[in-house]
Amino acid sequence: MSETTPTTTPAGPRAPFRTATGGRVDRSTPVRFTFAGVEHTGYRGDTLSSALLADGVHQIATSIKLGRPRGIGAAWAEDPSSLVQVEEPFPDPMLLASTVEVFEGLVADGVPGQGRLADIADSARYDSRHLHVDLLVVGAGPAGLQAALTAARSGARVALLDEQSEAGGSLLGSDELLDGRPALEWVADAVAELAAAPEVVHLQRTTVFGVYDDGFALAVERRTDHLGGQAPEGVSRQRVWRVRARRTVVAPGAHERPVVFTDNDRPGTMLAGAARTYLHRYGVRAGSRAVVFTTNDSAYRAAVDLADAGVEVAAVVDTREAAPAHWAAECQRRGIRVRTGSAVVGTRGTERVSAALVGPFDRAGLAAGARSSAGQPAPEVLECDLLLVSGGWNPAVHLHSQARGKLSFDARLGAFLPAERLEDLLVAGSGAGAFDLQTCLRQGGASAATALAEIGLDVTAVPVPSAPAQPPVTDPDLVWVVPDPSGDSSRQFVDVQRDATVADVERALGAGLRSPEHVKRYTTIGTAHDQGKTSGIVASGIIAELLGSAPESVGTTTFRPPYTPVAFATLAGRDRGQLFDPVRTTSVHDWHVQQGAVWEDVGQWKRPRYYPLAGEDMETAVLRECAAARTSVGILDGSTLGKIDVQGPDAGELLDRLYTNLMSSLAVGKVRYGVMCGADGMVIDDGTVLRVAEDRFLVMTTTGGAAKVLDWMEEWHQTEWPELAVHLASVTEQWAAFPVVGPRSRDVIAAVFGPSAGGDVDASNEAFGFMTWRDTTLEGVPVRLARISFSGELAWEVHVDARHGLAVWERLVAAGAPYGITPYGTETMHVLRAEKGYPIIGQDTDGTVTPQDLGMDWVVSKKKVDFVGKRSFARADNQRADRKHLVGLLPVDGTTVLPEGSQIVEHSEDGVLPAPPVPMLGHVTSSYRSAHLERPFALALLKGGRARAGQLVHVPVKGRLVAAEVTGPVLVDPEGARRDG
Repeated sequence: MSETTPTTTPAGPRAPFRTATGGRVDRSTPVRFTFAGVEHTGYRGDTLSSALLADGVHQIATSIKLGRPRGIGAAWAEDPSSLVQVEEPFPDPMLLASTVEVFEGLVADGVPGQGRLADIADSARYDSRHLHVDLLVVGAGPAGLQAALTAARSGARVALLDEQSEAGGSLLGSDELLDGRPALEWVADAVAELAAAPEVVHLQRTTVFGVYDDGFALAVERRTDHLGGQAPEGVSRQRVWRVRARRTVVAPGAHERPVVFTDNDRPGTMLAGAARTYLHRYGVRAGSRAVVFTTNDSAYRAAVDLADAGVEVAAVVDTREAAPAHWAAECQRRGIRVRTGSAVVGTRGTERVSAALVGPFDRAGLAAGARSSAGQPAPEVLECDLLLVSGGWNPAVHLHSQARGKLSFDARLGAFLPAERLEDLLVAGSGAGAFDLQTCLRQGGASAATALAEIGLDVTAVPVPSAPAQPPVTDPDLVWVVPDPSGDSSRQFVDVQRDATVADVERALGAGLRSPEHVKRYTTIGTAHDQGKTSGIVASGIIAELLGSAPESVGTTTFRPPYTPVAFATLAGRDRGQLFDPVRTTSVHDWHVQQGAVWEDVGQWKRPRYYPLAGEDMETAVLRECAAARTSVGILDGSTLGKIDVQGPDAGELLDRLYTNLMSSLAVGKVRYGVMCGADGMVIDDGTVLRVAEDRFLVMTTTGGAAKVLDWMEEWHQTEWPELAVHLASVTEQWAAFPVVGPRSRDVIAAVFGPSAGGDVDASNEAFGFMTWRDTTLEGVPVRLARISFSGELAWEVHVDARHGLAVWERLVAAGAPYGITPYGTETMHVLRAEKGYPIIGQDTDGTVTPQDLGMDWVVSKKKVDFVGKRSFARADNQRADRKHLVGLLPVDGTTVLPEGSQIVEHSEDGVLPAPPVPMLGHVTSSYRSAHLERPFALALLKGGRARAGQLVHVPVKGRLVAAEVTGPVLVDPEGARRDG
């Protein structure tokens, strides 16, 4: 019976490409899963890619731009192409088949170009832990294990983190020996010793995805991959580890480097080392007939091992003029043809590679430019279903680079290596360019010993196991790309996932770009899930070759965290939903719910937007609410407005320095409107200020600006004026605030707080003037009343401890019932204030607006020597006549509500836009339909707006030009007569 004949074992059906024995999978535990609608069976310990390869499945997905078939290109996170979407038991998008462990009931599909987000909530639990150690070891390969053993035997606190499901690193995918026995037996002994050490934390399935300053590292542990993806009760699916280490040893291994050639993206094209891993770790032959294309010695191991496992190896194609003697003899012994001085110049196949096209290797390179295939011998066609490629190895320098370590180019290896020893981070093993097993082991132990000695710990020597002598290594070729004989580079894929080709790199250079950082952004090379693990250095080499320079002069892109993708849910951990972004509600929230309020999110606050009656849409409800506030009385829950308690002998001085107008002259019992500007003179917030005592003020801010303003005030106080004796505290949630608005508002206030109700408040204009406040009580509960109006109507703000907010609100509503008191929401509030020309900071401003632009020269003190932003008012740019001013707009047709954000252009008699680029005069900032005006109106920022009063402008709306008249911003009661009732 041949090795490729399907058989049945006690463990279940064996796939045609599964070896009869060998591998690290548990053949006694078959696992059924579904991929692309087809049921498959693998074994516990398989990845999705190894199980699919065992069944002969190579195509996994399609590419993002061109829709070309994409297959399995590697055996772990460096795979640039095998993206899948897990559908069951929980939706999980954009995962690599090479890193997904199969489990019973897994359902997955290949990604068709782009992934999609789950349409159901993720019910899994995620969490995080903190860990402090003397030594963090990243990677549990030979170097990492030797480092961890050295540290553990020295009594140090050690963390050993590795991304694979089991320790061993490169040894998992090989048949190496150590001390004359299988290397994995040494690995098992090392793991057992570490497990017994009390000061060691050893985590597999844990990827260190970022290193930062002062020995800080972030890692993500996949805690349920081996449990069928389901989290048992109390077990989180993934965990973020925040590790602080005195020293770090990084033993990250290396990524095999591909070679670029025409049609190198076909499924069945794979890194040579990956095929060896699938064979030795998973017991899977990646194909039945293989061609091996290499520029170095390492791929010969794959050719020999696959041949020994029953794979027909059609040829080893080596770009070098002579094959390494040792491996040439091994190939000859197995009847493997070796073709030197040659390269794969293309492939054939549809959904999978069916042949490799082999021709003489053209050493003229890309710099020679396009060439004609006329007169050249036709390439040899080698039929195969597996094409293995090796262009050398790139040390995984990502973490070293994240720690701001410099790199240098090693011309012999054709790779970038760490160029310096960082203070608290050492690199060992193949990550440092040591590809000999014995050297890796020695480096691991020596690096740990050095790190421990530097932090003052005694070092106990650990014997280094002995590895057999390796065959002599011959010099590799440095080949980035095999030029297409016809000069067509449009199907030579540098980044397989991004569909980015050599032609794209050529275009980038033709556009004048030279830096790999710029080329990366022009071509998108290295921006996919693999972050350029296989494409980044190759792209640098191609850039260098096209420019006729050396790779070291071109350099690399910046390696940034995360090293591998991390799910947002993992980073969020338990801080999800209301724990991530708390929902803040006022004391009257439940009352609003009972009244059917429609909600608006303002920052973290839930605010009623409007209260629809039966059959009302928003426009109808808002018109009704506005009419009530203008003709009778309305009530608003304004508790969300920011409130900052400013206390201390220098409280007035601090406010004088921050506001454009004087606050220190405000009398106790008075209220003043104020504006804050940034250092550039642009408005950042506004609100009212109540002077509560000689040394105490209550600062009111916008709802969304509360935290920002408090931070702004603290920053100036702590960093610029620490000598001021003043303290600040947020009291936003301590006070409920209810504006009672409209011509009958005085009747409501009198009915609740006046003498007729047993109170002491005289609500007349003479006794209670505009912009004043006074304290009173309601059945023993302290209440503060302030004559403040954000609507232009007669109005009071009722402030009370939030604990009594609902009771006071209900009293006000009951007292207003005879007058038809109407609760109104934020939409009505906006209409009322816009009719009066009161701006909303952040809506009617955009960070380029001064108080003068808003028509508020009066709020800028002429008496103060200085305040934040004052000097900027003198800048010539801030005094231009054509600055954008806040104005009103009235659509001429009297019916069109101008969309907010619409651009404003010059009025055109023929109603036709001028040719592009169309000069823009400004934009609409607020736009509503007014019950009082019985027509739509808008506020806008308009160039030279005040000088345009009475003129017409045009606003493009849905393909037509709407004429609008420019007016002043105050459209209701410009005289202010309504303010006092």
